[in-house]
Amino acid sequence: MDKDLFKKELEQDNYRIQEKSMIAGTINEDHVHPFDAKLLIISGHITIGQNNQETIYGPGEVCSVAANTRHSEKVGALMDVTYLAGIKN
Repeated sequence: MDKDLFKKELEQDNYRIQEKSMIAGTINEDHVHPFDAKLLIISGHITIGQNNQETIYGPGEVCSVAANTRHSEKVGALMDVTYLAGIKN
């Protein structure tokens, strides 16, 4: 997905948008957030585990995690991941 289109769609849905990064090798075990999150991967890869399934997301791909959904986050050992994060309470 295009970065500008992603931002436009999220702003229309009242998401707050920030660019963020996670360093290579980061592992965040199962946890929950009290907000909806949508991520557009800019560079690198991240593995999101939710609903007993892990999915790898790379540049241009979008991941969504609904509020209060148990999930995990893993960044590969070789490269940081940078993404746009949309957060909605």
